Amino acid sequence: MTPESEAVRLVASLMVLSARTAPKGKGVDTLETAVLDGKDLAKLAEAMRTFGEEHGLGFFLRDAKNIEAADACLLIGCRGAETANINCGACGYLTCAEMAEAARAPSRGGTPFVGPNCAVRMTDLGIAVGSAVKTASIHNVDNRVLYSGGVGARALGIMDGCTVVYAIPLKASGKNIFFDRT
Repeated sequence: MTPESEAVRLVASLMVLSARTAPKGKGVDTLETAVLDGKDLAKLAEAMRTFGEEHGLGFFLRDAKNIEAADACLLIGCRGAETANINCGACGYLTCAEMAEAARAPSRGGTPFVGPNCAVRMTDLGIAVGSAVKTASIHNVDNRVLYSGGVGARALGIMDGCTVVYAIPLKASGKNIFFDRT
């Protein structure tokens, strides 16, 4: 392990802290986090490749290369079926009770994420992801938010109970590997 990769692992822990302490609707935390490194990154990359090939999504293959080259990867997921109980209707249902009932219905399958999701909880997820990447930026750790990595994590069952997951691969190197990609 290099000093850079050790520092990245520390920053990943600080990113978890930032996500955990980010504001949450009604003060209820429905987030889950995990930090992957080493062989777990290879497993995640393989799951992404498999999904990408099965669904004809080339960007999954490109993103899998970034996961493999990362020093670590933070996963942030949300238990989006847990409602805020405010009946705002943003999820498409008149009441939180109707959304919760729809969320309990058998999944139709085929989609990488599960829904419906409480809009308040999805907003919480977005704020937490933003807080985490801000922390990475403050510490000069290159990163990128990946939908594809979240899909791979769900396929592996890493974020059990989360309806939506995002991956944030992290790298300390002389050139940001997450941009100018082919």
